[in-house]
Amino acid sequence: MSADATTSDTARDRPFLGMLCKIIAMLMFAIMFASVRWLGPHFPIGEIVFFRSTLGIPVIVVAAYFSGGLHLLATKRIDSHALRSIAGVISMYCNFTAYTLLPLADVTAIGFAAPLFIVMLAALLLRERVHVYRWSAVVIGFIGVLVIIGPGTRMASGTTIGVAYALTSAALAALAMIFLRRMSAHEHSTAIAFYFMLTAAVISLFTLPFGWNFPTGTEGWVLIASGLAGGVGQLFLSFSYRYGEASLLAPFDYTAMIWAVALGYFVFGELPMANVWIGTIIVISAGLLILWREHRLKLARDRAVSSSAL
Repeated sequence: MSADATTSDTARDRPFLGMLCKIIAMLMFAIMFASVRWLGPHFPIGEIVFFRSTLGIPVIVVAAYFSGGLHLLATKRIDSHALRSIAGVISMYCNFTAYTLLPLADVTAIGFAAPLFIVMLAALLLRERVHVYRWSAVVIGFIGVLVIIGPGTRMASGTTIGVAYALTSAALAALAMIFLRRMSAHEHSTAIAFYFMLTAAVISLFTLPFGWNFPTGTEGWVLIASGLAGGVGQLFLSFSYRYGEASLLAPFDYTAMIWAVALGYFVFGELPMANVWIGTIIVISAGLLILWREHRLKLARDRAVSSSAL
């Protein structure tokens, strides 16, 4: 049994603290993405990924230390970490690139398509049985994505490629989550985050010969802030799942849209267009339908296990 699985019932019986941690995590990630958008014209993506990952590593190590000890970072499954981390790193590169090309809220809304890709990949790779409810949610969700990226979307330079990067990022993030499902039974969450950040830092370092810019003044502080915000966000994300069940906390992922709209408006003077709002509502509704269906299936499985134990 994993260390995560041994989390006490007492710790998990603090749902409001878990929800607060999840909301703070989404805020920190939104600050990180706003920093990435601001840094886009000044630094190559590889350099931004390096700072985000390298500065996040100490935060994860501290989290492991206070969660039970540095032994939580030990692993004998480097191959599993490699698959999850490589998919996650490529997703991060695509995601950061999308944020340099599109408004914050637009990329955030498209990112909500990740659960739709998870359903598809679970059926293809894990051979999970996906019934009409979840397939219907996938179809509805992608209709919402089409609304977001439809004719009403800003047609500034780079919009089309930005949308492509955002969708690729969502698909690869879903693939990383599929690998994560296989790992969660035997790997601690801090170890998963640690090896992901380490892989991202190492891979991004190879982009150094292609031209990095020396950070100075405000640019340097924003670059540092992007890394620290990402690390702190990862820390609060881990804390949230210590205090609350995943099914309870999942809907709070969508608070990212609130932070994205606020930061987009106050920092960049951006407001989502009508089609983005409409599409976001559709995609979020599809995600909640998938979440509801997963909850129902879990209850059915639990009842089956209880009956068989009698």
